[in-house]
Amino acid sequence: MTVDLNDLTRPTEFLDYETDEVQAFIDHAVKDRSADRATTAIELYYAVRDGIFYEVYGADLSADGLKASSTARAKSGFCLHKSALYAAVVRAVGIPSRLVYGDVRNHLASPRLIEHIGGDVFFHGLTQVYLNGQWVKATPVFNKMLCKLYGLQALEFDGTADSLYHPHNGGGSMEFLVDHGAFDDVPYDYVIATMRAKHPKFLDNSGSGTVGGGTLAGESTLAKEEVSR
Repeated sequence: MTVDLNDLTRPTEFLDYETDEVQAFIDHAVKDRSADRATTAIELYYAVRDGIFYEVYGADLSADGLKASSTARAKSGFCLHKSALYAAVVRAVGIPSRLVYGDVRNHLASPRLIEHIGGDVFFHGLTQVYLNGQWVKATPVFNKMLCKLYGLQALEFDGTADSLYHPHNGGGSMEFLVDHGAFDDVPYDYVIATMRAKHPKFLDNSGSGTVGGGTLAGESTLAKEEVSR
């Protein structure tokens, strides 16, 4: 089936880039909106990666909470939030984007998070962007400081190659196990049903958010060592 790339630059219910919050995020991140698309996609990648803090606890999984505008306003979220924000901001500057979901083996996780998730295989969200005549995957998820706390190298993006597998200082990388496909907007019912099926202990009592009671940064080994000194 032929994809109309123009359709993939339009705002949607979740990729609501016409909102003040998303436009302000872009203005802060991008030096020149008329620059070439690859340059702008890279600037926005790092703005989402490091300007939106990766936090899994107390995250809003309601339909409103997964909108790009909500993540830009909250300045925190995990892969489901950050991938939607990145998909929205690149569309806002004319770059086609889609959302990709899959199952990954995650190295950035504390023992408490692994217990809530039910293992080290996570339902994961990332973004595809269309640059220079090809689709490339971008994963602006784990911010640089959090990577340091968990012994990972931050995942880079150059606009030409897939940004997908997190290098790990121990020699491994994040493993992408199952690809669930690409979507034009956040498939909300599918995402929530999958989270409930795969990670029921990770959700709060309402089922529209994640458990609270901590921070992923605070549960890192390095953070605990610093506190004990």
